Amino acid sequence: MKLMLFAPELLLLLGSLALFFMTTGKVGGKKARSFTLTLAIANIFLCFACLHNEGMLFFDAYKIDFFSQALKICISLGFAIVLLFSTELKGIKDEVRPEYYLFMLMSTIGLIMMVSSVELLSMFIALELSSYSLYLLVPMREDRAGLRMQMESAIKYIMFGVVATGIMLFGMSYLFGLTGTTYFSELIPAMHGLMGNPAAIVAVVMVLGGFLYKLGVFPLHFWVPDVYQGASNETTAFISSVPKIAAVAMLVRILALVTPEGKSLVTLLMVLSVCSMFYGNLVALVQTDIKRMLGFSGIAHAGYVLLGLITLQDSGYATSLYYITGYLLMNLACFLVICQVAQDGENLAIDDLSGLHQRSPLLALTLAVGMFALAGIPPFVGFMGKFMLLTGALKQGYLLLVILAAINTAISIYYYLSVVRVAYCNSPEQRPEVVVGGITKSVSLALVVIIIALGIAPNQIIQIATDVVRTIQ
Repeated sequence: MKLMLFAPELLLLLGSLALFFMTTGKVGGKKARSFTLTLAIANIFLCFACLHNEGMLFFDAYKIDFFSQALKICISLGFAIVLLFSTELKGIKDEVRPEYYLFMLMSTIGLIMMVSSVELLSMFIALELSSYSLYLLVPMREDRAGLRMQMESAIKYIMFGVVATGIMLFGMSYLFGLTGTTYFSELIPAMHGLMGNPAAIVAVVMVLGGFLYKLGVFPLHFWVPDVYQGASNETTAFISSVPKIAAVAMLVRILALVTPEGKSLVTLLMVLSVCSMFYGNLVALVQTDIKRMLGFSGIAHAGYVLLGLITLQDSGYATSLYYITGYLLMNLACFLVICQVAQDGENLAIDDLSGLHQRSPLLALTLAVGMFALAGIPPFVGFMGKFMLLTGALKQGYLLLVILAAINTAISIYYYLSVVRVAYCNSPEQRPEVVVGGITKSVSLALVVIIIALGIAPNQIIQIATDVVRTIQ
């Protein structure tokens, strides 16, 4: 039954319609959040129920397979986690909170539809649905300090986004001109004979640009620190994690177009990977705002993700998906702490975390686990992800790239552990105790357990990721 193939998307679309009508009335933020959270959790269960569905929809432009369904679970899970610890939504005015949840839901719908898109135009439409919803979330932050940071960052976000979109659309026109089709199933065999053509390489690079922008890869990273700092803490938590799952998924789909003859493209991705790692880690060293630090950290992690993609192997793609899923959990663990410590939704300096182990031992533990994992310290998922990425690249003969990535891992340890040192070694200095609700405590403990479990026993997840990737061939 074809309706079941589209069931998760249909549930969210109907839910967004109901939420839209709620925004036209006098529904408060709490009711809108409860509705959206219920919808998100229901969608997770529905995605699991539809996990093994297979089929084609919308004139074969929309593919339901193990690859897309597994990634829909990851996207829905990330969306639900953000909603769970955003209990008070401190940085957003109450009167616009229903609209806020509506736009976040619409962005999630766009991401979920993107991972099933196997045709260039449908992929583009899904990307824009997600992107423009995010552009609207950033300026909705309540301006208490009078700095108008959210407006400046929103303008930068949309301007850079429009440029990246234009470049990607131009690349799609090249692909269509070279092959006469916009369907991936027809593009892949057609591109096999064209990867030696400079126009084909330029076209693929331009299409990749739109998703490299989403991932925050150098030199398409300029929006990252400003948007992270200017958006509300909850918005930043979403932007910094959930869209990156879909971005990596689409990079995998597009790189399936590339054959071993496309060495120049692999070389370009290697250069971008190294630049992202060094730029992100070195600039993060001098940051005092915790969100800006995590922004530059995200640029560096985008460079690590590319290590798996440049192998052009199923195992490398699977490792990149494993790593970006782990990054989602690590990053959300850190933002959970930020959202709880920021009493009025303000931005936090790293020093504001002083004495957190006395003010809230559970949040301090969650922060430490998140930072240790991001630094790549065993036994957390970040260590295992980086280890597999480096070994995979080494097997392909990229020794210099592996050495540079290892150096960057060592650099990043300094600023990640500096945050942990502030939380555990500094005095609270009259800073208030942080009160954490029961739901947030449960989410915090769950994130800690999963981050450790995925690091200790990654084999099953890697096998699932490998099976997922093979379904796109």
